[in-house]
Amino acid sequence: MSADPTLRTVRAWPFEEAAKLADRLAVTGKKEALFETGYGPSGLPHIGTFGEVARTSWVRHAFTQLTGIPSRLLAFSDDMDGLRKVPDNVPNKELLAANLGKPLTKIPDPFGTHPSFGQHNNARLRAFLDEFGFEYEFASSTDYYASGRFDEALLRMLALHEEVRQVILPTLGPDRRATYSPFLPIHPKTGVVMQVPVEETRPEAGTIVWRDPDTGELFETKVTGGACKAQWKADWAMRWHALGVDYEMSGKDLIDSVKLSSKICKVLGSEPPVSFTYELFNDAQGQKISKSKGNGLTIEQWLEYGSPESLAWFMFASPGSAKRLHKEVIPRAVDDWLAGLGKLRENPDPASPAWHIHRGHAPNFAPPPVSYATLLNLAGIANTDDPTRLWAYLQKYHPELKPENEPVLDRLVRNACAYWRDFIAPARKFRDATPDEAAAMRRLVEILRERAPEFEALPPGPQREGALQEAVYDAGREFPAFQTPAKDGGRPGVGRAWFSALYEVLLGKSEGPRFGGTIAVMGVVEACALIENALERESATA
Repeated sequence: MSADPTLRTVRAWPFEEAAKLADRLAVTGKKEALFETGYGPSGLPHIGTFGEVARTSWVRHAFTQLTGIPSRLLAFSDDMDGLRKVPDNVPNKELLAANLGKPLTKIPDPFGTHPSFGQHNNARLRAFLDEFGFEYEFASSTDYYASGRFDEALLRMLALHEEVRQVILPTLGPDRRATYSPFLPIHPKTGVVMQVPVEETRPEAGTIVWRDPDTGELFETKVTGGACKAQWKADWAMRWHALGVDYEMSGKDLIDSVKLSSKICKVLGSEPPVSFTYELFNDAQGQKISKSKGNGLTIEQWLEYGSPESLAWFMFASPGSAKRLHKEVIPRAVDDWLAGLGKLRENPDPASPAWHIHRGHAPNFAPPPVSYATLLNLAGIANTDDPTRLWAYLQKYHPELKPENEPVLDRLVRNACAYWRDFIAPARKFRDATPDEAAAMRRLVEILRERAPEFEALPPGPQREGALQEAVYDAGREFPAFQTPAKDGGRPGVGRAWFSALYEVLLGKSEGPRFGGTIAVMGVVEACALIENALERESATA
């Protein structure tokens, strides 16, 4: 592929990262770039896994467009790691408890679907990545160690054992400092990954000598062929050195690990990869998300209420800044993605998030004629969480639409029904209109009926929605309680209080999209009925 050096000037963080990587390869002379993402398969893939692979993929695509240099993305599973504790979300916990300390690929699968727990979780990871269409090569730590792919690097680390230790020792407490070695031998009898002092290194034999703390038995173990694995920070550095990794990003919680692994990588004789630190997510109150607290969103929850592309949109913006991840961000992310997609069709701007999410080209489907926020409004008006009923409601005003021909809209309809059912319906609180609000709403009904022929004469879409929104403004500006000062001698404006009243009285919530858009989909007749029924309900309870 041809290079486009002008993309260096694009103000988008993937291109900034791609430029750093391009500069690295210009120095090293490599003809191919290796990207890596790491994964600890003691648990199942989660929303952070998606974020890291998606962001790395965007940098990779930007790098390709910028340089034309081929690249690979390695999804590396540290499945040789010893299981430290039993996860909460697995069956047959006693099976895992009986095998604590062993490599994940040597522990029976509690789900009963794969030869080992590690292979089960690896399969879940690959299915997860495939579901989102990521391009990657999968790598297993167990396979790489056992096949000898790391042998040369491990022997070099053995020869430099003390130099590597000196990188880590200043970061440890006195007890840990006395026993630390970058090597973790696999016990030849129990199969447990041992964290024990190394009593002697024998570089010429490629072995370490260590003692079983329970029995006192002395063992000499090769560091090659999968008989040993490296400790976490040393393992990361060894992998960078052995594979020639050029780029890897990681979360803020691993800043110190990146620094130490980079130092070890240099001790081994290699330049560490270009790194990027992304911020972690907070909950709605700004507290760090914790799986044990359950105060965040899982990827399954997001996909129940929003599209995969909307999750990508949320992930794209300002990865170096902390963001709050909670249910309220989903509707905005969906509609921002749809708006960005519309702009991408008109102008393929490389600075746009949609350009990166869709690899520079808008997908081949018609944009939905209604926003996600409007679908939520309609679900509330129809009082339904049934996608079939919501489709019937839509087809009253868009008879040309059919679920089988509109897969994106159909998915959003199902997402909106689920979101309305779980979050909006339980929280709805209708209130009575004040006298001014009731008068303004009655005036809105009059205006809508008076101008109905004008609205019908306009084509569906922005023109009709704009005319209906203007009718909403006109009804509000006739009442001083809702007016804002006129600008440049024109008509008075309309304050937020008017729109809040419409939503709180008619829909039982405090805000939503432009009300004219909702009327456009409902139709004037049904919108008028909605207002009149709400006011009659108040009269009946007065």
